[in-house]
Amino acid sequence: MSSAAREAGIPLSRLIASAAERELRLSFGRRLLAEWQDEHGAFTPEELAAARAEIAAADLEYVQGTQAAGAA
Repeated sequence: MSSAAREAGIPLSRLIASAAERELRLSFGRRLLAEWQDEHGAFTPEELAAARAEIAAADLEYVQGTQAAGAA
């Protein structure tokens, strides 16, 4: 892990804190989804496809934005 922090140019403690934060956010999101599905039922294949498409579009927008910022 320390080599990954060195390569990223950040302190090891920051790398660990970021990883912990990511896991907490994922855990919280999973819990919210489970609660929603308990109340409303499982997502349909159509709903899952729409969510995947929306996430893919947001990912593309983010990547294009970071590439444009890097080129500036």
